[in-house]
Amino acid sequence: MISQVCNKVFEESILRYHETDHVDTPLVNPHPSDKLEHLLYAKNWIDTVQWHLEDIIRNPAIDPVEALAIKRRIDASNQERTDMVEYIDSFFLDKFSQVIPQQDASINTESPAWAIDRLSILALKIYHMQEESEREDASEEHRAKCAAKLEILLEQQKDLSQAIDELMMEISAGRKYMKVYKQMKMYNDPSLNPVLYAQKSQ
Repeated sequence: MISQVCNKVFEESILRYHETDHVDTPLVNPHPSDKLEHLLYAKNWIDTVQWHLEDIIRNPAIDPVEALAIKRRIDASNQERTDMVEYIDSFFLDKFSQVIPQQDASINTESPAWAIDRLSILALKIYHMQEESEREDASEEHRAKCAAKLEILLEQQKDLSQAIDELMMEISAGRKYMKVYKQMKMYNDPSLNPVLYAQKSQ
């Protein structure tokens, strides 16, 4: 099942990141570049680094100059994340390229890779909620609340994993088909962001 592969790789990436727990730790991808696992690992690494950048930028005592630099880094990371999702969808488009959709085949509300994107974020939520539920310097009430939230997250992971596996089976059987739209983000494009192209005309 594809979800088992995803969850295993995401956990591997998260654990590897937390060996240093530093946003500047370089990505060393252990999987061959022609394998889906390579894309999944890179995708989750981006998510994991961005998770911690989001933590840092919320420090009320952060220097404004540093905060701006991190905000721009987060913007760049969001673009990388989107690009990586599209690479993963391209992998699946190629994988299912020989499947002929049935006449009554339907399209899913999201592509496989965007569902996998949610699974990646969920893996991060689970890791950090587990951490909070075991924090020795936190109150018993805090740990209990986090343990309850962790149970919900684990159930959500189980349900989302099943939904992804079912979607893959539906696509491979021709009962659903893939159609991927590029995200066409506008805020990073100097020709589409009015603040940026206004500066050019000045």
